[in-house]
Amino acid sequence: MSSDGLTPPSPSTEPAPTDSSPPSRPSRTTRRAVPLDTPGPAEPIVRGRNVMKQWGPKVALIDATFDVQPGITGLLGANGAGKTTLFGMILGLHKPTGGTLEVLGLDPRHAGPEIRGAVGYSPEYHVLPDDMRAHDLVRHICEVHGIPRRQATARASDVLWQVGLGEERFRPVGTMSTGQRQRVKLAQAIVHDPALVLLDEPTDGLDPVQRDDMLALIRRVSVEFGINVILSSHLLEEVERICDAAVMLFDGRVVASDRIDHLTRRTESLLVDLTDHAAEVADRLRSHHAEVEVDGLHLVVRPTEASHAAGADLHDLVRDAVVHTGAGLRRLGARRVSLEEVFLDFGDGHRHAHAGAVPGTATASAAGEST
Repeated sequence: MSSDGLTPPSPSTEPAPTDSSPPSRPSRTTRRAVPLDTPGPAEPIVRGRNVMKQWGPKVALIDATFDVQPGITGLLGANGAGKTTLFGMILGLHKPTGGTLEVLGLDPRHAGPEIRGAVGYSPEYHVLPDDMRAHDLVRHICEVHGIPRRQATARASDVLWQVGLGEERFRPVGTMSTGQRQRVKLAQAIVHDPALVLLDEPTDGLDPVQRDDMLALIRRVSVEFGINVILSSHLLEEVERICDAAVMLFDGRVVASDRIDHLTRRTESLLVDLTDHAAEVADRLRSHHAEVEVDGLHLVVRPTEASHAAGADLHDLVRDAVVHTGAGLRRLGARRVSLEEVFLDFGDGHRHAHAGAVPGTATASAAGEST
């Protein structure tokens, strides 16, 4: 089997570990991540209200207010935006300078050990001991979480098969590739069956094929094992692919927090495909104060302040322009924006809103903040 495979073999084909009996798949709890479209409100797994974190004169998080619902949530931001600082606060390792933070119904300022017992964490950097076998490392982390050695041994073998490292599980971590070490980090984060797992840049250093495999594996961990995931990344495309929701950080501030489909639906633009007379239709729309981009027979039509002031409905304007010019209409619909466009729009809004801020008072490049 390739070390990148995701499907574990049957128990009868699995070699027994040298320090215990052959592992069997551990029974998992019946907990499942609640889909975001489940009727009725879901209780947030993480809730922040006006959270602030300051390292001396440097401010890493500023007035951050957000909810993380069950499922997979992407924590988005450029390097230095405050993502790793927020992970440390969720784990109870850093106390907020201001505001309130709640994780799994607990206050991490006072219940850090309890939260860390119920949460798995995969760090961004490769800090695993090179001379330790992957199986021994994962078993040790499982034991740290209070699981007896025999059960921890079985769980370690099982989870390494699940992440595609079954045949490699007795290799020293230092002899593994970057992609394999990322899988070991994921395995040790989920081996104790946590309610929530924090993954800090889990695709860092991976090639496109390895990245696709890792993203599919993370989705599987959430859907099949019912583990809620917060995934930090600066790659918007991968977050859009697998996440249910996103929290966007920009210079230490939360500029948006919502479901992915809600964020990417926030546009008043229309996409118009014509068979002919595109230029005439565009001129007609502009004469009624609409903003129009023309690409051959494809138009992107946006409202303007003037068209809003006139009470014009964009659909009606397009309909009338098509009828007036005699153009053939192939398609008319709302234009769906990408998560990258949404992030850049919110970022531009943030820059304009805080253009007069004193330099250094809102920076996220504080000591201890790597992403």
